[in-house]
Amino acid sequence: MSRFSGQFHHAIDEKGRIIFPSKFREIFAQEHDGHMVITKGDGCLRVFPFNEWLILEEKISHQSILRKEVRAFQRFFMSGAVDCNLDAQGRVLIPPALREYANLEKDIVLAGMIKDIEIWSKERFDEEMKKVAADVDTFSAYIADLGI
Repeated sequence: MSRFSGQFHHAIDEKGRIIFPSKFREIFAQEHDGHMVITKGDGCLRVFPFNEWLILEEKISHQSILRKEVRAFQRFFMSGAVDCNLDAQGRVLIPPALREYANLEKDIVLAGMIKDIEIWSKERFDEEMKKVAADVDTFSAYIADLGI
């Protein structure tokens, strides 16, 4: 069962390819035949193993399209989704529109999020981590609810 964790600092090459850390490559190769879906996140890109994406699609497909927020979410999240595969060197080509959305130009961070991976520009990731660190109390109730 896929479990992604850790932060990995890499660079995106001039062709828009990202090399995945060996820890992540092994999971994709062994459990998912290198198949993934990449889409927009909140200032970053989200990378889902294909089977996790199918679960997400199934849940979303049961939501009423008569609800404005459902249509908005689908328009943002689902319409930007791209099927991708790892190449023989463990790289993935990020389409130009997704690179532009996430501001991926050179230095990037891949962050394991248990069931998926976030891809951030290093600058945006650093900003996000500062915000989170400054506001740790906002999620302490969530941690307490988990019994931690």
